[in-house]
Amino acid sequence: MLEVRGLAKTFGTLKAVNGVSFSVDDGKTVGLLGPNGAGKTTTVSMICGLIRPDSGEVLLDGQVLSGDSDPLKRRVGLVPQEIALYDELSARDNLRFFGALYGLSRSELAPRIDSSLKLVGLSDRIGDRVKTFSGGMKRRLNLAAALLHDPQTLILDEPTVGVDPQSRNAIFENLEALKASGKSLLYTTHYMEEAERLCDLVVILDHGKVVASDSPRGLSRLIPAMNLLAVELVDPAPGDWLDALRALPEVASVTLDRETLRVGVRELTLGTPVVLSWLASHGKGFSHVVSERPDLESVFLSLTGRSLRDP
Repeated sequence: MLEVRGLAKTFGTLKAVNGVSFSVDDGKTVGLLGPNGAGKTTTVSMICGLIRPDSGEVLLDGQVLSGDSDPLKRRVGLVPQEIALYDELSARDNLRFFGALYGLSRSELAPRIDSSLKLVGLSDRIGDRVKTFSGGMKRRLNLAAALLHDPQTLILDEPTVGVDPQSRNAIFENLEALKASGKSLLYTTHYMEEAERLCDLVVILDHGKVVASDSPRGLSRLIPAMNLLAVELVDPAPGDWLDALRALPEVASVTLDRETLRVGVRELTLGTPVVLSWLASHGKGFSHVVSERPDLESVFLSLTGRSLRDP
């Protein structure tokens, strides 16, 4: 198990990480969410021993990680945000190189390479130079490299950045297989849909602090409105009418995204007819209405007042 206790790190006047705590149990995936600058990568760097925290500690199976050269790090695999491969080498030779860095013998390494490439679906490209790979294939080879030494805990720092949908789905399937095998996964991302698909627990960071920590379903209970109406408007032009709609006592939140108006109502049965009647009486025609479960994007907006993808 990976446990993080009160991690803090300051760079000059910037408090990049401020008292972050969470744990990742065996066979579970924890998502570390937040916009750029929230402190995700700094937190990951401290967990991996690459940056020394100003305070706090990281524990692996109850033992405190004591820096970059601590042998405990062999229990962790890292898939970095930037692709860490040698383009002129083949997939096999890249994995041989990284396996040697992990201290694996030749007899250990050959089957590890085969099994890692099989997991990520690249067995047929074992002899091809990495420069011929697509971005998504490189991301999958990065994952294979992190698995060579059979770590119990796998840390993935935004591993799907810049990949095509097919490669992203392949990575998701790989991670779900690893989780099913009992691995502990820490997954940083700023894509809510990824966290909702993969994670048992979601830790939301904002400005270096944990602002919420719960299951995806549990987090949805944190927002003021548990019931959302999605209304497709005929004339979606914004204006003062949005503030007037927000002022209704039955309404807890209002957002407008192109033609879709999302209204959080405190009670679905009572709030729905009030909202629809108000829209009709104020000349806001609509073509479709559905109720929705609040997603993690709504949670983040409610907790921080800004979108997850804001800089």
